[in-house]
Amino acid sequence: MTDIRTVGVLGAGIMGGAMARNLAKAGHTVRVWNRTRAKAEPLAADGAHVADTPAEAVRGADVVLTMLYDGGTVLEVMREAAPALRPGTVWAQSTTVGLEAAGELAALAREHGLVLYDAPVLGTRQPAEAGRLTVLAAGPAEGRETVTPVFEAVGAHTVWTGEDAAAATATRLKLVANSWVIAATAATGEALALAKGLGVDPQGFFDLIADGPLDMGYLHAKAHGVRLDVAAASAERFARAAAGGHADEDMAAAYFASFADDSGGPGESAGPAGS
Repeated sequence: MTDIRTVGVLGAGIMGGAMARNLAKAGHTVRVWNRTRAKAEPLAADGAHVADTPAEAVRGADVVLTMLYDGGTVLEVMREAAPALRPGTVWAQSTTVGLEAAGELAALAREHGLVLYDAPVLGTRQPAEAGRLTVLAAGPAEGRETVTPVFEAVGAHTVWTGEDAAAATATRLKLVANSWVIAATAATGEALALAKGLGVDPQGFFDLIADGPLDMGYLHAKAHGVRLDVAAASAERFARAAAGGHADEDMAAAYFASFADDSGGPGESAGPAGS
């Protein structure tokens, strides 16, 4: 029972509600708050206490978990909750926020003596409900024993990115991962749309790449029409890279088109792609 925590969960949407449910299933004492109380009330059947205010949800908590709409919402709600928190309380901040908001939240944690863990998650509704999220986490090594049982209840594994939550290294990694997900989703839709436009059976495409380096679980989307936005944008990127002197290099040289100059990126000199 030494791993049982009292957890105040702020936010009971698709992700927060699933996380609260899995925390309760793991035996933790869960108090949950949501601005629209009706969204949180079903969690009572799973053993969670539904609170009327953020302060009520976090009072006496070992860990506060925030999974809200955005950084501004987290800041607003935690300002309401903070007077009920004792110094030294662990705050696992799992909302995906920008870097500016991450800095504001770190300042709020310092102001109230909270031990902040920058802890966004990777995954959608299904892995959230199954407790199979990937937790990206940054925060002090001393004290991780308090937050680890919480991460283990909501996720399949935790990837630690550093010890300074204020540096937002976990949030930075999440933003990169989000960029990849967006690109992969758009590219998948366009490939299937092109297949339709050319009269190609999509199954033939799936069979072609099966078990190879181009295969990925994301290829399950169904798209309609043949408007190729990503292809057009990619062509423009290739043109910029070529204009910068990379025309004879591997297509990965499109990376260089992300930067205003031709330096090859921050702190780099231009060189062959893949070198």
